[in-house]
Amino acid sequence: MFTGLIEEVGEVKEVRRRGKGALLTVRCSKVLEGTKIGDSIAVNGVCLTVVEMGKDFLSFFVSNETLQRSNLGELRPKTPVNLERALKAGDRLGGHIVQGHVDTTTKITGVKREGESFIFTFKLPREYSHLLIEKGSVAVDGISLTVARLGSEEFSVAVIPHTYENTNLKWKRVGNRVNLEFDLIGKYVERILKVKGAPGRDTR
Repeated sequence: MFTGLIEEVGEVKEVRRRGKGALLTVRCSKVLEGTKIGDSIAVNGVCLTVVEMGKDFLSFFVSNETLQRSNLGELRPKTPVNLERALKAGDRLGGHIVQGHVDTTTKITGVKREGESFIFTFKLPREYSHLLIEKGSVAVDGISLTVARLGSEEFSVAVIPHTYENTNLKWKRVGNRVNLEFDLIGKYVERILKVKGAPGRDTR
């Protein structure tokens, strides 16, 4: 489990195909602290398991399913990626509950400066539109952000200078693809309503 507060922007060192999956190696420093083989790290919001590590890198095996359903399949050497270690019991939950289970991807449709902050606009995946609400939370490449505006085809988030400077958003441009994970509570509510509304289902 994660919070969506990015600890470090790492740099892809290598992506090596292994069968239908790939071995992803990322240069990093801060997230190495206290990390061991088998630990979970969110890479662009995708929960991955550390399989190898060195003094300045972590390596992860990425399944074909993950490569297909996230933007990790587009990573190339020197690409900046957001990194976050798993939440420890007793830590402050400063963002929102993020599982690292990406729901879908979408493209950036607009980036504009607004004072010292930035407004990022994204295409709204129609099949997931019911999981977003204005002022609700969404994880974009693993970053916990608040929905500022919600339309029928797009949604926007406001990005403060600190977040812009300390995540991979500063390298993002219109047309780039990002990972989306919608709020966990909303997904559970949707599931409960579907089950209770299913015909022939005894809900007592």
